[in-house]
Amino acid sequence: MDSHVRSIVKALTYRTMGTAVTFAVAWTVSGSVEKALGIGLLDTVVKLGAYYGHERVWDRIALGKEKKPEYYI
Repeated sequence: MDSHVRSIVKALTYRTMGTAVTFAVAWTVSGSVEKALGIGLLDTVVKLGAYYGHERVWDRIALGKEKKPEYYI
């Protein structure tokens, strides 16, 4: 199971990359750096929360997880 800190760091690195892409698209479409920054920041805040929640939900789903071996002493 991933720790909360690991999930947060993964979300931050993923969103950094995503924000750069969103900024570039918004700047290309709008032609305005200010609008692109606003869109990029809003997108980051919303998707960071969504990604973190998504990670925590999937951490509780057993699909594809290997079971830990049970040891008897």
